Amino acid sequence: MGEIARSLVSLSGPESVHGIIPAPLVKYERGPDSDVSTGGTLPEYTVYGKTTVVKDMHTRKQMMAQEVLAGGKGSGFVALPGGYGTLEELMEVVTWNQLGIHNRGVVVYNVEGYWDGLLEWVRKSVEAGFVGKGSQGIIREARTAEDVVRALREYQVAEGRFKLEWGNE
Repeated sequence: MGEIARSLVSLSGPESVHGIIPAPLVKYERGPDSDVSTGGTLPEYTVYGKTTVVKDMHTRKQMMAQEVLAGGKGSGFVALPGGYGTLEELMEVVTWNQLGIHNRGVVVYNVEGYWDGLLEWVRKSVEAGFVGKGSQGIIREARTAEDVVRALREYQVAEGRFKLEWGNE
């Protein structure tokens, strides 16, 4: 994520990036000199953009979701290739979309087929009846950066989305 932050800052300036990280992960993710609990410093704003340190993962995800939901047309959630945490966060926003908690786009950036297994799992889950056919389109696939932007701009909520009232749209 650091490389992405640096690239975005170099292209669009530090105001284009807002990283949100739980305090216990700062030292792990940013190195021993970044341990804010011992007076260390966070990465430089002009290089990495804004960094907000929060108390836990739940607060992090809540803040990230709030920023996306406050965005305009075309804002949404994009999953890059990643590990367990990426998959967990992706599936949470997919579930929130299905439940009607948000109506923003959910896109997997399928670099070199990284998300092929997940997309196949969705297809098999629909075939097995665990995911409704109308919910299959919640996750959109993009294979290029241009496709990511297009998928967010053109995102239409899936017809199988539950019509529940959460008071936040």
